[in-house]
Parts: sequence; C-alpha cells; structure tokens
Amino acid sequence: MRRPFRIALLFVVLAPVAAAFMVVEPVRTAPPVAWGAARVEPAELLRHVEHVVDDAYPRDFLHPDHMAVTARYLADSWRAMGLPVREQRFAVGGRTFANVIASLGPPTTERVVVGAHYDAFEDAGGADDNASGVAALLELGRLLKGRPPPAIGVELVAFALEEPPIFRSEQMGSEVYARGAAGDGIVVRAMLCLETMGYYSAEPGSQQRPPGIGLLYPSRGDYLAVVGDLGSIALTRKVKRAMRAGSSLDVRSINAPRAIAGIDFSDHAVFWAHRVPAVMITDTAFYRNPHYHTKSDRPATLDYEKLALAVYSVAAAVEALTR
Repeated sequence: MRRPFRIALLFVVLAPVAAAFMVVEPVRTAPPVAWGAARVEPAELLRHVEHVVDDAYPRDFLHPDHMAVTARYLADSWRAMGLPVREQRFAVGGRTFANVIASLGPPTTERVVVGAHYDAFEDAGGADDNASGVAALLELGRLLKGRPPPAIGVELVAFALEEPPIFRSEQMGSEVYARGAAGDGIVVRAMLCLETMGYYSAEPGSQQRPPGIGLLYPSRGDYLAVVGDLGSIALTRKVKRAMRAGSSLDVRSINAPRAIAGIDFSDHAVFWAHRVPAVMITDTAFYRNPHYHTKSDRPATLDYEKLALAVYSVAAAVEALTR
C-alpha cells in the first residue's frame, strides 16, 4: 500500500458523492464460529511478524535476496502445517521473485483466493504493512487445514511486489497470479486481500477519515474494515456478515468510488481489473497508523490479540464463500 498523493480538493468535491454510495450497516454481534482444536495464538502471530520484519530487512524490489528469504519462511511455515505449497516465479528487471501459494480443499476450477503482499515500502519496518497481513495469512492456513472447504478449492497467496516502484504495474505479483489463473482457466469466485491488519487504538480521534464521512465511522481506531468499490457491494456485505459471526472483533465496511484515497491501494484492485469480485480487509493503514511507511512500523506496535481475532473472522468469511 502507498501514501495517498491525491489533491485535498478532490476529497472535498467527491466526499458528498462517496457518502451517498457508502454501505454502512449497524453493528451486530453473533456467537463465534467454533474451530475445534485449531487455535490462533497471538504469540505465534508475533513470531511470524518478527521473522518477516527482522530476518530479511529491507524486503523490497531492490533486495531480491531478502525477498527470497521471506518466501522460504512462508513456504516452510505452511509445509510445517501439512499444506501443499508451490512457488510461482517471475522476473522483473533481471531480478527473480516468487508468489508463494498454499492450497486447501478440492482442486476445483472455481476457487476462492486470499492474498497478502510480503514486500515492504523501501526501508520501512513493514510490521503492519504488511507483515501483519502475511502472519494472518499463515495462521489462516492452520485454521482451514483443520476444517478444509469441502466443495471448492481455496488458495492462500503471499504476493511479491505490491509496493512502489512496482505498484499499479503489470509486474505486481498479484497481477502475475491473476493472469496465470485466467490463462489456466481458473475462475476466481472471490478474492480477499489482507492488508495492514494489526494496528488498533481505543483513543478518541485515533481514526482519521476522508473529509465528508466523519459521522459514518467511529473516531476510535479499534475495528477492522472491509473495503470495496461500488461494484463489490454484495461481496462486501457477505464478507462482513461472516466476519462478525467469526469473532468478537468489530468489523465495519465501506463501498465507495475509487477516487477516495485508499479504496484501491492494494492487490484487490488487480482482481477488479480482471473482473473478479474482491475486497480489502484492513485496519485502514495511513488513516490510523502513524508508523505507516516509516522505520518505526515495528512488531511491538501491533495488537496481536486483535490480530488473532481477525484471523478467526477471515476464516469464517472463507467458509461462507466456499459453501
């Protein structure tokens, strides 16, 4: 995800329009989905984040060797859980990178994809952006391994190269994956993008919002958001409903024009371009986290109890999408 470089006047002009189209549902509570013996431990999430952040710093386009170290860690972690893993290698600028893919359920032509990018912005710490999403993706594999989808296949994909200077180009790892799936005749029923999921604050005013929608969302940054464009309203509602049933974590949603900064700032936008229903699941990044894209984005700044709840919520959404 990158910093917004949109003109402030654009927000002022578009905010009333955006507010008219946003989908905001009242908070609802539901009993959590039971996962049997499978557990997501906050300490395990912390371990993943520390490995991703510290074992290969910095992890960006200019350091393919560091990216390879992270890719190996991801593959080894999933294999240790008993999941089949493959790597999708591709070259950019004479450097080789890899998407790391774990598979669950039957090898159906139609699939649900859950993805998170594992690179970081330049020399930023990259704990929230996006080691948090990667850690959630790894532990999602543990939950789904214990109760795999019976009717439709699921692929968990750790994408290389989401950050600048590759962002919005055809060389993004998610673009390579989406093109490859289409070429293989794979139909992606839905894509869930896990992006910056670990930073929370109960302080009033900790949650920033684009001008014009301040009354629609809480001022405390202690919730997770499901983000979609105006073409993904049905998927957004279904995912949020399932996530709220999956844990006690507060989950909100927004469907808004892509002109609103942040709506299309990750790998889900690639799937929109391929006409695949997709949403981003996020703590809202730069609208909340003061460490975004800085060296201070470190493991100690994240809330691993809430991140664990987020994994349960995402697992419930995957189950709902694969029925």
